[in-house]
Amino acid sequence: MRFVVPVDPGRDEAAAWAARELARPEYQAAQPGLVSRALTWLLERLADLIGRLPQGPGGALGVGILLTLVAAGVAYALWRVGHVRSQGRRRVAELFADDALRTAQEHRDAADRAAAAGDWHTAAVERFRAVVRELEQRTVLTVQPGRTADEAAAAAALTLPALAGDLHHGARVFDDVRYGNRVVGREADAALRALDDRVRQARVSVG
Repeated sequence: MRFVVPVDPGRDEAAAWAARELARPEYQAAQPGLVSRALTWLLERLADLIGRLPQGPGGALGVGILLTLVAAGVAYALWRVGHVRSQGRRRVAELFADDALRTAQEHRDAADRAAAAGDWHTAAVERFRAVVRELEQRTVLTVQPGRTADEAAAAAALTLPALAGDLHHGARVFDDVRYGNRVVGREADAALRALDDRVRQARVSVG
């Protein structure tokens, strides 16, 4: 980042310089709304401080530099938060993030045990995993580490278009329950159980 500093800026010139610096696109890139509000607040404080200072080579310029650096720090911190959250979402969105080796029947059995215990959260997660593993075992889907529920539903829908709506609904339930802490009940398990049954009964022609 380059600073072109006038030798003896006045109040208006220092404020304009700071405004131009704070408006640089890299400060806005990650979270435009939040960053813009933070920078607008800082600019208002900057203008107020500059307006209270006497003319001179040191005062206004010093405040401008200080608040610009603060603004850059705020923007960078916000960008880092957004970046880390984005990376975290990508990591946790994996369908089999914590278990990649169980068969469809093993996931199905886990769902049944959870449902019998009234643990509808686990039942929904395991039931949709059973659906996707069934599709992999039937070669409707290729095994793909890191695949998300949405990706699995979209890929399966190409071969099973009659189930496209149910597959996408199942993927949304899985994501909402597994990563969005959505509270579900018996009806969610019943819907995913029906999807599992329809997938197992579907006639598939691959090749």
